Amino acid sequence: MTDYPHLLSPITLAGVSLRNRSLMGSMHTGLEETGDWGRVAAFYAARARGGAGLIVTGGMAPNREGGVFPGAAGLFTDQDIANHRRVTDAVHAEGGHIAMQILHAGRYAYGKDCVAPSAIKSPISPFAPRELDEDGIERQIADIATAAARAIEAGYDGVEVMGSEGYFLNQFLVTHTNRRTDGWGGSYENRMRLPVEVVGRVRAAMGPGAVLIYRISLIDLVPDGSTWDEVIQLAKAVEAAGASVLNTGIGWHEARVPTIATSVPRAGFAHLTARLRPEVAIPVITSNRINTPEVAEGLLASGAADMVSMARPWLADQDFIAKAASGQAARIAPCIACNQACLDHTFSGKLTSCLVNPRACHETELVYTAAEVPKRVAVVGAGPAGMMTAIVASQRGHLVTLYDKSDQVGGQLNLARRVPGKEEFDGLVDWFATMLRGPGIDVRLSCEATVKDLEGFDEVVIATGVAPRDPGIPVEDGATVLSYVDVLTGVPVGRRVAVVGAGGIGFDVAETLVQDGVSPTLDADLWREEWGVSAPWQDRGGLAPEGPQPHPPARDVYLLQRKPEKPGRHLGRTTGWIHRASLAMKRVKMLGGVTYERITPEGLVISHGPNRDAEELLAVDAVVLCAGQDPERGLSAELERRGIRHHRIGGADVAAELDAKRAIDQAARLAARL
Repeated sequence: MTDYPHLLSPITLAGVSLRNRSLMGSMHTGLEETGDWGRVAAFYAARARGGAGLIVTGGMAPNREGGVFPGAAGLFTDQDIANHRRVTDAVHAEGGHIAMQILHAGRYAYGKDCVAPSAIKSPISPFAPRELDEDGIERQIADIATAAARAIEAGYDGVEVMGSEGYFLNQFLVTHTNRRTDGWGGSYENRMRLPVEVVGRVRAAMGPGAVLIYRISLIDLVPDGSTWDEVIQLAKAVEAAGASVLNTGIGWHEARVPTIATSVPRAGFAHLTARLRPEVAIPVITSNRINTPEVAEGLLASGAADMVSMARPWLADQDFIAKAASGQAARIAPCIACNQACLDHTFSGKLTSCLVNPRACHETELVYTAAEVPKRVAVVGAGPAGMMTAIVASQRGHLVTLYDKSDQVGGQLNLARRVPGKEEFDGLVDWFATMLRGPGIDVRLSCEATVKDLEGFDEVVIATGVAPRDPGIPVEDGATVLSYVDVLTGVPVGRRVAVVGAGGIGFDVAETLVQDGVSPTLDADLWREEWGVSAPWQDRGGLAPEGPQPHPPARDVYLLQRKPEKPGRHLGRTTGWIHRASLAMKRVKMLGGVTYERITPEGLVISHGPNRDAEELLAVDAVVLCAGQDPERGLSAELERRGIRHHRIGGADVAAELDAKRAIDQAARLAARL
């Protein structure tokens, strides 16, 4: 008897029999734009081999103006169709099924030729769209239908029509972006005319035996968004027009509410799918922040949905379903929803990957082949870099001894997991610990490795991490000065606090101080209250009229930096705004361009500007130093003095701008060539 009977049960959509109820949701990876179709095929084939019930590709443009950026991939020529046939053949050879997402970006298209229902510029794009006339609208419909027909010719099992997240079809639905007064605007019947017409034409183009997924926005999270009655009306009309299944879309890209970042509660929007499901006769798919087979199984068992969409979890582990089905769920590498290597890369024009799994989208380039000659490998430091080195090296057949002076594995991850909103790091540390129990790895904790210990190994890897940097601020007797390590390990802190350093660690410490053990991420109702999210059947678009209602902060906090710029400017491209908004809601005072004069028993004395204008006392009970980190290279320096060759990775290599993404990627690539 399987542990996941609902998740692993088959389902049939439009005559296509799927082996389970998992959907690998659409993600734009950038792979198609590389032109290396062997690489694209390898990426999707690996997920089919890993058990995905149905895969949906990244969004393919139906025409040039609809592409998310100039040069975005689509099916425009016979060669495009032949290229995509390589992908579909590879997926089918692994027993999988795959649908192509058709994505028209509308005013979100990052180019001067973008089009929209009305000439209203998006706040996340510098380009104002051109308002379409009747002929222009007809051409968009025809191009979408043509893309669907080409998808079937290319061997896809169907298509997903992207109608949510604020893209083209979604833009027609709401008065926020549709100010038209003709037959495509005004009443809701007119505003929903375009998506309904598109679905009908796509169904006609594909025929009855193909899967037609419509991605429907259940909560827009923008002003003047759809009401719940309008969502239901659209769902029924789309069903009647020929959709096989409805996939859940949550929020617009311009919404000021996070929807997929790690601080969003798991399955935080699944209640919307549960409310939609009884209203239609076709299956519905739930999505957003579902990252374990237990969560997926629970949603299906409760009747919240017929299928579960997980996108980035398939980046983290290409064998997600295969491991769940074979009793190896503990070995599923977890998606921690950090956005660092996926969405941040996408919005920076880089190829997508995954912090947890550097092989994601690099399957043909980063290969873990069996070692020709097994070696004895010593790894010092059981942080993310050291752990990943040990795991990959052992998988290749090397015998690894992993040392750490702590009594637990995890390194800096054990600090990150204490930050409210970063509870997903618990699962990441657990996964590392599970993988380190595999064959070929000898873990030695509470053991500070010496040069003598490392003698006789074929390879030595130093992953000793970092230590907090002392910024050199004068400190008077009686002043209370703490490091970020103190705060994150539970050292008592007073009611008023100044945090020195506004990088990622400074923001994490500030969040920890204002929340004081209360994490909205673990309480969906509290999270919705804090971010001003209501039910769309109560308020249009799901935005509470009163706005965010954050609970009072546990402490008064200053967050300071020397750089004369907005604090948090260099945080993650797609998550930085969340951290800044969260602290602003907790009334954290964020100051840039600060000079730290001295720390006294009364507080922190600062001055402003290059001329160090008049001094100001911040009356605080404690000052927390988050002013960067220095590499821990003592052991490495001793090895160098002894002439012992070794590799240095992670924070021990370069501490500046340290993050787990870089450390894990560097470790995997080293271990792949040892």
